[in-house]
Amino acid sequence: MTQDEQKQAVAREAIRHVVPDSWVGVGSGSTANFFIDELARIKHNIKGAVSSSAKSTARLQAHGIEVEELNNVDDIPVYIDGADEVTRWGAMVKGGGGALTREKVVAAASRKFVCIVDRTKVVPVLGTFGLPVEVIPMARSYVARELVHLGGRPAWRMGFTTDNGNVILDVDGLAITDPTALETTINQIPGVVTVGLFAHRGADVILVGSDTGVETLTPAR
Repeated sequence: MTQDEQKQAVAREAIRHVVPDSWVGVGSGSTANFFIDELARIKHNIKGAVSSSAKSTARLQAHGIEVEELNNVDDIPVYIDGADEVTRWGAMVKGGGGALTREKVVAAASRKFVCIVDRTKVVPVLGTFGLPVEVIPMARSYVARELVHLGGRPAWRMGFTTDNGNVILDVDGLAITDPTALETTINQIPGVVTVGLFAHRGADVILVGSDTGVETLTPAR
């Protein structure tokens, strides 16, 4: 299967995790887009979606799926999203599309996180993909210097502004052997909104698309 066919396969499989007559947490990015398209097929069986980005909101609404503010929803049984990298233990790097903060918030508010990826995204150690860090604009240079002290090579994602009005630093050069500890360390730097490490709240289920079908991983948490 091609990479897109693998993404379509995991998107179809993810529908099995959707709870009828409930709100569905929906992520961002190319694989999440395939899921949104599949979700449209069962839109009459759900209340609607809680979206993690403006782009996902627009796609959901184009399909006629109601999108509700997180503040108005008190129970999200499942959040479904892709990842830029994921380990078999459920830790992820996310934020290639710049929606990491809202993704992390909706994931935290959901009872179960189902990560949908093609097989190229499963890695033994995180860090090959540049680690996104959302930063308030006035703190960009300061945070960059602090990330250098941690061994990283941060680069400003110029010309890009998040849905929250902030900027992104993409950090190369980090071999992330302890993602939970690094997530805590970076989040404590003043000026950081959040880092694109999802380790404290990682994936509960990982659906991996491959040439032979979809593999289901259930990390011990």
